[in-house]
Amino acid sequence: MNPTTLLRQCALALALSALGAAGQAKTPDDQLIIGFSMNNLLSLDPAAATGNDVVELAANLYDYLIELDPQAISKMQPGLAESWKVSADGRSITLVLRKGVKFQSGNPLTADDAAWSLQRVLKLNLAMASPWKSYGFTAQNVDKAVRATDATTLVIDLPEPTDPKMVLYTLATSVSAVVLDRKKVLENEKNGDMGAAWLTTHAAGSGPFSLAEWRAKDALLMNRFDGYWRGPAKLKRVIMRHMTESQSLRLMLERGDLDVASGMSVPDIESMKKNAEAVVSPVRRGTLYYVAVSMKDPKFADKRVRLAIRNLIDYDGINTTVMPNYGVLQQRPVQMGLPASLPSPGYKLDVAAAKKLLTEAGFPNGFKTTIRVLADPPFINIATSLQATLVKAGIEASVLSGTGNQVYGAMRERNFEILVGRGGGGVEPHPHSSLRALVYNPDNSDAAKLTNFQGWRTSFFSPELNQLIEKAEVERDEAKQTAQYQEAQKLYDTQVGAIQPISQMVDTVVLRKDVRNYFGHPSATTRLREVYKQR
Repeated sequence: MNPTTLLRQCALALALSALGAAGQAKTPDDQLIIGFSMNNLLSLDPAAATGNDVVELAANLYDYLIELDPQAISKMQPGLAESWKVSADGRSITLVLRKGVKFQSGNPLTADDAAWSLQRVLKLNLAMASPWKSYGFTAQNVDKAVRATDATTLVIDLPEPTDPKMVLYTLATSVSAVVLDRKKVLENEKNGDMGAAWLTTHAAGSGPFSLAEWRAKDALLMNRFDGYWRGPAKLKRVIMRHMTESQSLRLMLERGDLDVASGMSVPDIESMKKNAEAVVSPVRRGTLYYVAVSMKDPKFADKRVRLAIRNLIDYDGINTTVMPNYGVLQQRPVQMGLPASLPSPGYKLDVAAAKKLLTEAGFPNGFKTTIRVLADPPFINIATSLQATLVKAGIEASVLSGTGNQVYGAMRERNFEILVGRGGGGVEPHPHSSLRALVYNPDNSDAAKLTNFQGWRTSFFSPELNQLIEKAEVERDEAKQTAQYQEAQKLYDTQVGAIQPISQMVDTVVLRKDVRNYFGHPSATTRLREVYKQR
């Protein structure tokens, strides 16, 4: 073990032992202790890491060129880029970076680092290349399309027509868009991997905190970077602890051994709402819970059957009894709160209407089917509710619960009947993000393997809707674009798409009441640089 690693592990051990010794005392004034499940935290490499958990880490270890206001998600704010400009034809974005910014290594941060960071994502072609590939970037064209013209100027030419605002939002939200310390990463390159092996467990950023140590499914320690260009963070240290048991999270919050907890169960959240020492903070995400059917199944290829299923979902009951602290009622494929968002269509449970539709479709006595679903709440609870309402119209549904690979794997293989899931774009506050993920399907053939498109997974294929989404994506007039996205949602409603949203995701975080300036971000880029404790 090298001396640096030994020192880091000693620092982490001391930090954790100090917490243990605290017993029922408060956490240290200058440290933030966070409890959450690290089961999905598999890599720290911005080119490969997926999931919301790593996004929050990246937002504190690194800097983004652009940031989004957590209180007004569509509002873009300067990050490393002081300013940016989109060309008149919408095909080029020029960003002007700040001068004098240094990485935690002491290396100067330049536009070359920013260009190389994006180029690396495409060349490695790992999980986080997906959003950039959807804009037409490839390993072959990225060196020409993304380039530094001088030390502070970054130019991004769009290989295909798209809405440049979508690209700017991706720069502000995707973990793939953080700026890496090129020199530091390449010092740790092995066999031409562009530092991929090293970055799995290390970081090379300019953010307000530096990575001291990460032990998978155990703990992660971040120390304040005193040379941060915005000025030092208010806290000296952030410690994240791997905790999967909701009751343990609640008890440690109550005792004062944790400052922040996420991933708690509804009963424990409800309990904490009654605790005078706690603050329950719901954060609305753009992701949607939904009921999906496969149109490869002849039954569900019939619009009348899909409409019957829509009438057999107890939206009010699910959102009243199952979804508190998990989600809020939403029946459109575009998230709430955007200029193109439409009012709720007001779908209700209507068994009589469903029976009539099923009779017209040739199923007067219903049929047998299956519902695939994750075994975890609220998914399994939604499926149980759906099972109970389907049977009222004669549809006998067996619930097949399983892991993510079993449930979504079957969906990716287009081998399912009914599925309760969660998905959509949602990270970028733009209607195209959701419609691309849930509705758009440019090629319905099995050979296309468009597994990133949930429309393809369900075999829902509407050339008319595809055209409308494509037209809206490149429309430069904002009013016209908004109207086109609204028209697309209305058309999806008329065509009775294969995915029916029922609730928009809420991620509930519980804080000790003395924690200040903690603002959970809808895009998961929750920044901790201004967080402190008032005691």
